[in-house]
Amino acid sequence: MHSTLVRAQNVFGFFTTVAFCTAILTALSVLLTAQEPSAKIELRNVQVVKGRPHYYSPKKEEYAHIKFDLDADFTSLFNWNTKQLFVWVVATYPSSDASSLSQAVIWDTIINSHSQTHPFNPLQLFTKPPPPKKSSKANKPSAKKPKADPEPGMIHLKNTKPKYQITDVSGILSERTNVTLEIGWNVQPWVGALTWTLGKGQALGRWKGVDGGKSKAFDMPPLKKKSVGSETVVSSEETPQAAEASAVI
Repeated sequence: MHSTLVRAQNVFGFFTTVAFCTAILTALSVLLTAQEPSAKIELRNVQVVKGRPHYYSPKKEEYAHIKFDLDADFTSLFNWNTKQLFVWVVATYPSSDASSLSQAVIWDTIINSHSQTHPFNPLQLFTKPPPPKKSSKANKPSAKKPKADPEPGMIHLKNTKPKYQITDVSGILSERTNVTLEIGWNVQPWVGALTWTLGKGQALGRWKGVDGGKSKAFDMPPLKKKSVGSETVVSSEETPQAAEASAVI
């Protein structure tokens, strides 16, 4: 009855119970931390051109190329249970029939936590670090001090090019009105459920919605046709005009 196998099973069952309870407490403990993210996104330039947005596109169509400035502070989203943060910028514009709204992601990135960027390696405890190299000059140090890693969650982008072009099923994007850019994120923890964007005015306990994070509304510029010799060049590089934003339901 008290064989080695039975005792090993009891120890393993007790270990899994403790690990499961610890994981639940860790996942719930993040609700006690304050989250106050803030972001500011502004349009820098928008162009609507006609061509093949991808090498596999079967035909030419209109697509938008949007440049933007982004300043965000997501440091409060990182805690002891944060593995990485997925951030994206989405463009919202009216659909071709103007009865609904379409959305397209134009930029995204993954921000790793310190524990994810520099994982713990137990082999380092048993290995000696390499000796520093001797400098030929006595007055100068042999090696520079390593720079400290920046705090994860800070984003500063100026005149950034989009990773993805905006296309529409109708193939027409010029002169679309009431276009906005908005930032979103997804927190991926080590244990527990994924958490998504909290908009302005939303709150969950000590978690507050993002302060800002949405650009002013603008209009897509029209296409311009310029004749160059026997060819017709279709492009647009006009500065977008301001427009009034409507509520998205």
